[in-house]
Amino acid sequence: MNAQPELERGRGAARWVVLALMSLVIFANYYLYDCFSTLKETLQTELRATSTQWGLVRNCYSFPNVFLFMVLLGGIFLDRFGIRKTGFVATLFCALGGVLTAYGASDAFLNGGFGYGLLNSFLPDWSPGVKMMMLGRILFGLGAETQIVMLNKVLAKWFLGKELALAFGINLGVARVGSALGMSQSPRVAEAFGFTAALWLGAVVMGAGLILFLVYMVMDLRDERIRGAARGAAALAPGEEFHFSTLVALFASRPYILITLLCATFYAVVFPFQDYLADLLTHKYGFNAVKAGDFTSLVPWGAAVFTIIFGAFVDRKGKRATLMLGGALLLLLSSLCFGLTMLSPWILVPVFGIAFSLVPAAMWPAVALIVEEKKLGTAYGFMAWVQNLLWWMMPPLVGKVLDTSNPGVTPETLEAGTGVYDYTATMMAFSALAAVALIVAIAQKLADRGKATCGLELPSAEAAAFNKARREQAG
Repeated sequence: MNAQPELERGRGAARWVVLALMSLVIFANYYLYDCFSTLKETLQTELRATSTQWGLVRNCYSFPNVFLFMVLLGGIFLDRFGIRKTGFVATLFCALGGVLTAYGASDAFLNGGFGYGLLNSFLPDWSPGVKMMMLGRILFGLGAETQIVMLNKVLAKWFLGKELALAFGINLGVARVGSALGMSQSPRVAEAFGFTAALWLGAVVMGAGLILFLVYMVMDLRDERIRGAARGAAALAPGEEFHFSTLVALFASRPYILITLLCATFYAVVFPFQDYLADLLTHKYGFNAVKAGDFTSLVPWGAAVFTIIFGAFVDRKGKRATLMLGGALLLLLSSLCFGLTMLSPWILVPVFGIAFSLVPAAMWPAVALIVEEKKLGTAYGFMAWVQNLLWWMMPPLVGKVLDTSNPGVTPETLEAGTGVYDYTATMMAFSALAAVALIVAIAQKLADRGKATCGLELPSAEAAAFNKARREQAG
């Protein structure tokens, strides 16, 4: 009779170890993603790349997820084959992508190493190093988004009905620390040891993330066996076959569709803007590369703290729809001010960072409330696919706007120190999409009322119980 409470108490202690492992894995993911986001000008001068090419290198991350539907398929595989198998393959791709990206910028490759001749045989105006880095980013993106979907399902598995929003907040907070260190330390590593060293460090960090996920796999397998022995083998059902009715049901859920649209529009501003923020600070405010990297890292550093605070708030008080609306509003205001005013970055960067904290702290745990656990992989996967679609479009679009509105700035003028970008038109492009995110957040707030509510404004325990009862009543 006492086996179940003892089992849950034991798992209660273990779930914090799981959270620590998953947080370090996502730390590695985000560090690798951002380890050269503050090295735009260095990449341009060393590999003779334009801003448009820089944008294409960055958005290659999204290519396999947008055009090959890999993140959606990854979510489906996650529901079908489980966390361990899907997560291992995804994390392995991340590590290999980091290695290939660093190799593309290395002297070993640029001096005629393996693959150089092939990549030098087409697109002669493009450096072979840029092309190899694009391949590395494709491989990294192939695994990274599925890995994030997998991590979300892990947290829902271990924390649903408990400290779910806090767990998401801590996980995202540690991820932001990864971004912050990638942004702030890469210019220092590049200055001390060379551009390539900064990329190799990112690959090593991601390799450590792969090892940590192997530790989690052992832990998860042990938990599954203990729970199977305590409950009986039938309690642990195998993965279900995917049915298109799952997607149809998700499409019919208005709250889920609105959250998906907010996710896509919000992140299509946030992440590409982070890629250009250091360059904006250099050209608009006269920062040097190290200072610009430090300032850019304030965004994820602030988000690391505030996402955890807002996550704890959501668990205790709810208000998810309200927080999402507030975050979208701050995103629009900060984007407009960066483009149209000379307000100090000491004001605008923290405002942007708070926006970056509010929406994710409320949004990701909200999905775990709306969608039942066995469909979460597919739900998060579809969200990530839509997100990647817009995310893929924004960097080259913004790079094109930047090049077109600054025809006199070239790699040669940048190297000579005479090229200065005007970011006004670029920030208006970001602001337009931020305005769409705000409209979606308002619609989400208005929709979560009356009989149609999914309890987004309720504390976590109450919201989980409310949605469980709602699904049981629906049959």
